[in-house]
Amino acid sequence: MKLFLAPLSGLLALGLLGSCSTTQQAETAATTSPADRDAALGAQTTTSTVSGQAQTRNGITLTPFDDSPKFPTAQMRLNSPVAGSTVPSGEVAFSYELTNFQLTKMTASDHAMQMANSMKGQHIHNIVDNQPYTAHYDTKFTKPIADGQHVVLSFLSRSYHESLKHLGAYDLRVITVGTPAADATPSTFDVKAPALFYSRPKDTYAGKDAQKIMLDFYLVNTTLGDSGNKVRATINGTEFMLNQWLPYMMEGLPAGQATIKLELLDSSGTLIPGPYNSVTRTITVAP
Repeated sequence: MKLFLAPLSGLLALGLLGSCSTTQQAETAATTSPADRDAALGAQTTTSTVSGQAQTRNGITLTPFDDSPKFPTAQMRLNSPVAGSTVPSGEVAFSYELTNFQLTKMTASDHAMQMANSMKGQHIHNIVDNQPYTAHYDTKFTKPIADGQHVVLSFLSRSYHESLKHLGAYDLRVITVGTPAADATPSTFDVKAPALFYSRPKDTYAGKDAQKIMLDFYLVNTTLGDSGNKVRATINGTEFMLNQWLPYMMEGLPAGQATIKLELLDSSGTLIPGPYNSVTRTITVAP
């Protein structure tokens, strides 16, 4: 992945424009009646950033970012369980081989201070059947998995849970644990088809961590674009269309439970077939 930096003069101009825009919004808000502001609450506004457009709707702002440390040569190999294999029931043993990526190291980034961060450092996200991930800080571990066929996605993660998204930083495979029930439906998951997996956010965000909450998902066998596939993120009932595979900073979530739904759509806005291409999760926000 190449990172293109805008000329310094351009960045300064963007900053000045952003400052002027903020001032104008404040002046407008001061002269707008409460009724008019309430009527406009559902309207979406966009603000240009270096990584793309920040979207604001119903008080929630979603801002893409792409300034995290890059690990372009990081590679991950899952040696076991072998793809397509059957392993004994109970605790499944996972064994990875990593190059150019250090587990347990704190990712050197301002984002480590701006959002929920694992004090144990960089790690592996292990996702089974698109259920909430488990984080692992060693290349070898065991994990209880029920009998049956399962889809396992693994990928490298920065300390603040942002995934590495380049080829070689993830692994996707189907395994069988124990003996599936006689009436179990065999998995029809196609590891070569476009698929969306949910990663962050999860669980509870309290205090400072609740101010900026990262939305991060994983895509395989697809890309996003203005005229291509997109991800529709519905946050507390408010829809945002995402045309970049990047992490997004969520701000403005009210206290209480927040519901996040992600859907992988084609260029016409139709849900792409796949068992995980529509997923809904609930988190708790406790400012």
